[in-house]
Amino acid sequence: MDRARLAEFLRTRREALQPEDVGLPRGPRRRTRGLRREEVAALSAMSTDYYSRIEQQRGPHPSEQMLAAIARGLRLSLAERDHLFQLGGHPAPRRIPRTDHINPGMMRIFDGLTDSAAQVVSHLGETLLQTRLATALLGDQTRYTGLARSLHYRWFTDPESRRTHPEEDHPAHSRLIAADLHRAYTRDGRDSRAGEIVDALLAAGGEFAAIWREHPVTGPYCTTERILHPQVGLLELHCQILLDPDHSQALQVFTATPGSETHEKLRLLDVVAGQGL
Repeated sequence: MDRARLAEFLRTRREALQPEDVGLPRGPRRRTRGLRREEVAALSAMSTDYYSRIEQQRGPHPSEQMLAAIARGLRLSLAERDHLFQLGGHPAPRRIPRTDHINPGMMRIFDGLTDSAAQVVSHLGETLLQTRLATALLGDQTRYTGLARSLHYRWFTDPESRRTHPEEDHPAHSRLIAADLHRAYTRDGRDSRAGEIVDALLAAGGEFAAIWREHPVTGPYCTTERILHPQVGLLELHCQILLDPDHSQALQVFTATPGSETHEKLRLLDVVAGQGL
């Protein structure tokens, strides 16, 4: 716990808030810059004495519950809340990432990739948005519901999902997918959608359960991809990833080396997709 920096941080955030920001009347005789300590204490559902002592560097070590209440009272952002916890000597609270709401900045980038094979995928392998060429390359992966929305789940439960990859690549791909789910599970915890997917896959047993027992940890999930397409055959693609700020979603872009056979196959797929064939 860094008492001095904690007190200074609280004071700067208190002075930055105006009464009208939190629904309080300003009053004609107000001289205080920002909020008063007693106002922050009331907003945080604690005694004025308790809050004042923290800001004066003489209070007790605040609990996580008290820090969370202060964060709410001061209307802190998630980043500011995490910083407050660290100053108070506690780890930052676990964030529950959003899944379906796509970051506006990522949407703007996606909109500029209409001629590319690109898609937005959640950290659970749920495809949220695809370009026309990505749909032609990988099929419509946005149509699934329930646990099947997650490629992590489909890969181990639906043999059809594996037909997009050569059979000899399946073991390595299984390990990559399991490791990616392991990362999401570690981040989100057991009582999360990642935990629900893991529990369902463990109950099914088989390949996933065997890999899971090894605590799989690997590098980037989306690297070089070999896609087996029913119309144009095998494509060797490079996958580039752009993560959104909270790492809950990724923009995946599949490209091919210019002049290569795969590059020509991608161009053919784009023509076919444009004709609706």
